[in-house]
Amino acid sequence: MAKSFVFSSESVGEGHPDKVADLISDSVLDACLAVDRSSRVACETFVKSNIVVVGGEITIPKLQDKKTGRTKPIEEAVNLGKVIRDAIREIGYTNDDDVFHADSVFINNYLTAQSQDIAQGVDAKKAEGKKTAEQGAGDQGIMFGYACNETPELMPTPIMFAHRLGRELTKIRKSGRVSWLRPDAKSQVSVRYENDRPVEVVNVVISTQHTADVAHATIEKYLIENVIKKVIPAKMLTKNTEYLINPTGRFVIGGPQGDSGLTGRKIIVDTYGGWGRHGGGAFSGKDPSKVDRSAAYMGRWVAKNIVAAGLATHAEIQFAYAIGHPKPVSVCVETFGTAIAGVSDEQITAAVNKVFSFKPADIVSNLDLLRPIYRTTTNYGHFGKSELPWEQTNKAAALKAAIK
Repeated sequence: MAKSFVFSSESVGEGHPDKVADLISDSVLDACLAVDRSSRVACETFVKSNIVVVGGEITIPKLQDKKTGRTKPIEEAVNLGKVIRDAIREIGYTNDDDVFHADSVFINNYLTAQSQDIAQGVDAKKAEGKKTAEQGAGDQGIMFGYACNETPELMPTPIMFAHRLGRELTKIRKSGRVSWLRPDAKSQVSVRYENDRPVEVVNVVISTQHTADVAHATIEKYLIENVIKKVIPAKMLTKNTEYLINPTGRFVIGGPQGDSGLTGRKIIVDTYGGWGRHGGGAFSGKDPSKVDRSAAYMGRWVAKNIVAAGLATHAEIQFAYAIGHPKPVSVCVETFGTAIAGVSDEQITAAVNKVFSFKPADIVSNLDLLRPIYRTTTNYGHFGKSELPWEQTNKAAALKAAIK
């Protein structure tokens, strides 16, 4: 890149229609995993006005009759209506004037069992035409992982600042300190880089849904003083930093009333804010047999450990799978010229292949992914949260030792 440039990343709040859909899908996933850790889940959600539509494929082995092979309806193990309404209630769509309201939305269920053809490829057992009895990838696809040393989370600065703004806005809203805030919100931060290091915030955009009785000037002043200046370091804000608060002037109609929402439409928000590349697969609503999700988490774990080991200041890994096949068809590490002296990207790639296993079954096992942990990933990024297993830097020492 040029020595001086501005890079922008956005985040969205829990009440954004797409994030409403994501949380419902992840809530269904967690509910299934709580019943049976071997559940296969691919749950998509659509929301608009006062309607919630869930569809996709779910198989809960505990519901299968071993004698007949028939599967009982998911509702016999999971109260879908309660799961969906609780998710909406948690977000905050409970106001008397909400068209999209936790207690009154209409729910349409179009969930069916997982295709046996797909299950055959994923299951760890032999099948006609399958080349191995190992667990295979649930689909073909390319995955990326990324890390850099710009922030304590080893994430790019613009996306982390955007997420911090969203978290603080939600914290204030849910605390009740400000009565005019409503759930739908977006944030965006533009950061100037000099010689590849972030030096200042050029502008900040926040759009937040609000009640009809609050003045724009009140919203603007409050968010600048109590949100932006609280979460963005003072040294990054200058006299030239531009603040764009609800730039349309009014944001009363929001959430699914104002716009439709769909699972998986915020894949850049969920990852690196556009800084690291993306393979295209969405995360929410998918169990870890789907490499779109689990392998992307694996990629983040690997990249973060490369940076934590001091092997490079910026690291990206790309790998790919064939459906039903247990091993990746390619693995490639790129450090963008930031690897330490005397160490090549080829050496780092070799060390990564020695220390990590990219087999889907090993990813699930090593990261302990068969747990109902996915609702905690839905909002403000799937990366950069220290409590999540793929954020560990427990392989840094092994990577350093494997360099030859």
